[in-house]
Amino acid sequence: MAHGDAELVNWQELARTRAELAAAFTRILSYFREDGDKAIGLIEWAFRDRSAAALVSPAHKLKGEAAQFGAHRLSAMAEQIEMVARRCVERHESPEELIEIVVALRPCFAETMTLLDREASPPILHKAPAFGRRPAGAASGFGRAS
Repeated sequence: MAHGDAELVNWQELARTRAELAAAFTRILSYFREDGDKAIGLIEWAFRDRSAAALVSPAHKLKGEAAQFGAHRLSAMAEQIEMVARRCVERHESPEELIEIVVALRPCFAETMTLLDREASPPILHKAPAFGRRPAGAASGFGRAS
């Protein structure tokens, strides 16, 4: 499957990971943010340097960590970078064919992290006061003098 066809986040896999990690989910997600940002920086640097060998390790790491959170598109993009880079190393070729995917990697990561952050920190729902009751600390009711 091409990375463009992959869903951004598989919610069932993310829910499973969240359940497995329990209270550690938010902390591990923050590690993924740091590691992912670092891996993408290394990928961008290696690509600018046209070093196929230097692309392999950060792409491999990003692929696995993204898959853990159900980030299918990001994982597929990293896998494609890794596989092409490995082929380029074996054939002593430049990885220039990866330019489009390397350029698209950081925006995909940002979009993915926005969704994962939203899942990690759902909005707090405030319980509305029961009908006809005054919220605690509210002024006296309509039409009444204090």
